This record gives sequence, C-alpha cells and structure tokens, in this order.
Amino acid sequence: MKKDSFVLRGGIVYSKNLNEIEAYDGGYLVCEDGSCKGAFPVLLEKYKDLPLIDFGDMLIMPGMTDLHVHAPQYTFRGIGMDEELLTWLNKYTFPEEAKYKDIEYAKKAYDHFSEDLRRSFTTRAVVYGTIHNEATTALMEKLEKTGIISFVGKVNMDRNGSAGLQESSAAESLKATEEWLEAIAGRFKNTKPILTPRFIPSCSDELMRGLGELAKEKGLRIQSHLSENKAECAWVKELVPSSSCYANAYELFGAMGSNEFPSIMAHCVYSGEEEISILKKHGAFVAHCADSNMNLSSGIAPVRKFLDAGINVGLGTDVAAGSSMNLLKTVLITIQASKMYYRLVDNSAKPLSFEEAFYLATMGGGKYFGKVGTFQEGYEFDAVVIDDSLMKSMRDMSVRERIERICYNDSDAFIVEKYVRGKKIYTRTR
Repeated sequence: MKKDSFVLRGGIVYSKNLNEIEAYDGGYLVCEDGSCKGAFPVLLEKYKDLPLIDFGDMLIMPGMTDLHVHAPQYTFRGIGMDEELLTWLNKYTFPEEAKYKDIEYAKKAYDHFSEDLRRSFTTRAVVYGTIHNEATTALMEKLEKTGIISFVGKVNMDRNGSAGLQESSAAESLKATEEWLEAIAGRFKNTKPILTPRFIPSCSDELMRGLGELAKEKGLRIQSHLSENKAECAWVKELVPSSSCYANAYELFGAMGSNEFPSIMAHCVYSGEEEISILKKHGAFVAHCADSNMNLSSGIAPVRKFLDAGINVGLGTDVAAGSSMNLLKTVLITIQASKMYYRLVDNSAKPLSFEEAFYLATMGGGKYFGKVGTFQEGYEFDAVVIDDSLMKSMRDMSVRERIERICYNDSDAFIVEKYVRGKKIYTRTR
C-alpha cells in the first residue's frame, strides 16, 4: 500500500469552480500517496481496501490558503485599529518588528504564531518576516515543523522606516538578502523563500531595481503591497514620478513578476483599469484583505472587477491589520465588504456569493501553490475536518448550508484534524 493513502468519510464540501460548490452528506474522500483521487457519494470498489476513517456527521473541507500574513505582527493583533495605514505602521508595526533583532524574542513570538497557524483552517500561507536574517530563518524553521506549506520572505526596507527598523543602504539590504538565501538553500521541504520589498515607500529605486534583478536571476517570486491607502498612493507618485500608476512603479523596476514566477500584490484597493491591466499582464495574484482594509479605513477593493478581468485572486488575513488568522472569518468579511462595495461604491459590481468567496479562500489562493484547494482528482490532498455538533438547530440542513453557517457563526465549531499533502499535521486533543 502506498504511503499516505486512506479514505475519509463525512459531510464533504469543496469548490468545483468559482460558482459551484459540490457537497456530499456521508460522502467519501480518497487520498492516495498524498494526492486526492476525488470525492464520491458512494465509495468506489477500487478504493475499498484503503484504511477508512469515519468522521460520522462531521464536515470535511479543503484546507485554506492565506496569501498575505505578517508573522511578526501577530503579537499585537486586535490592537491599534483606530489609526490609518501610515500612522499605524509608524506607531505600532515598526516598533514591534524592530524587536525581532533579538533572536530570543523572535523565537518565542514565532512559536506562538506557528502553533496557532497549525491549529487554524490554513494549510498554505505566504508569510512576511522582518528585515532580520536570523529571525526570518527561525520563522522558516518553525513553520517547517508545523507541516504547513509556505513561502516566507525576509523584508527589505532601506528608507522611511524607523531608527530601529531600516537597512543602511540598498547595497546592504541586497547583500543581506543574498546571505539569507544562501543560508537557507536546500534546508526545507515545505518552506520556500520569496523576495519581500515591504512597499515602494520603504524601498529606494536602487533597492527595488536590485530585487527585480535578483528575482530574475534566481527564479524567485516577489510579494509586496499595492494601492492600499490613498495617502500611500499619492506618496508613491511623489517617490517615482515617472510611473503612470503604483503598479507601473513596480513594473519599472522589474518587480511585477511573470506568469512563470507570479508576484503577490496585497490589497489593490485603489487599482483602476491601468493597474488591472498590468496585474493581468504579469499573471500577478491579488491578495484581498477585506478585514485589514476596513480596520485601517483603507477602503474596499474592487474584487468583482478583478474576477471579471480574469485576474488571480485569493484571500489574505493580513494579521495584524487583520484581526485574526481565521480564514473562515475572512470569507465572511470578504462577502460583507463586497456587499458594501456594491451598495455604496458601484451598483454594477455584483456582491460576491458564498460560493465565490469560499472558492477564493480555497482554490483561488491555492492556485498560487499549484493544484491545491479542492477535492477534485489530481489535486494535492489538503483537508480540514470540522465538528459543528454544538451548533444546535431545528432545521435539517444540507452540508453546504452547514459550512455557510460556520462561516457566519463559528463560535461553536472546532477543527478535529488537519491534513497537508495527505499527512496529518494536527489532531484536536481536547
């Protein structure tokens, strides 16, 4: 028998595409050697010799992908939400991230982050570290032990930081980045590096250009922030006056990625037609962070327009501007934000349905990692088992209704087990 081969039985729910959810009450989910062979209402004869794990009436859904989360900010999640972006960075974020120069502080903080991520709905994540090589390597080590599959970035910033959080020059930042890449080369199976210029205001032209060249030379991906806040957008125009828009500034420095090595641009709240065209041209992924965008009064991203344009979109929790790493909560806030965009900003932009938002959290973001985020045959087997038995109801609900109910009210539902590539990485012990 192949390694990591088994069958799970329960209430199975997953996306078939952007607009359709497939669900089976008492269905069967087959994993062979870490790969999904499909979900079925009745177990096929050829799989009946595989070990069967029966979860009864519990729900089984694909693991979720967090395309944008700041590990060092986890320590102050839920604090300081009365500020807007630029003030919030200077008042809360930069002072906290400066502490990660102390490796013992970093290790303890990343223990909390990594363990809580392991116990969440997330099976794949794209993560920001800090400017500190040693701390970022420690973060990668801890994430590797969780079994979660991730991209992790050492942050670059050589201007507009703070006394305790700024690299001395572009040359020094690039040198540190290459030293970090060399130090972690070949060490990890599940944890890969990603180049991480914080955003244009934090990176000089020389640094941005150097990171673009480094990405091309080494075949690396880039993650950054784009058009999150009005004041930020105006600042970028001052800093890069030759750019026609914020996305074009990245493009000028060769830092927008390609279809082969796609970038992730977080937020894109104020991305108009030109930026949408640039994002699509480069095969970029938009990390939509609705919770963060509302908490910092940034605005509401035009997600419907991104989808209509054929742009890749996934969800990001953006802790700590986002208040939680719970991606089911993020699905809910994503739907609510789209409704407000429709009602208050553009009546032609239809709100996201539950099916669409669930897709973004699973298949949409999962696409960044390859064939990830659904239970269709040939996809990597990432799954989360959920017990919602404490959520009492007088209704006889379908599996699809139950997962929507958990999304809108998850206080009495909990994760029982979690699998990544067919390996169990979490079991609830109480």
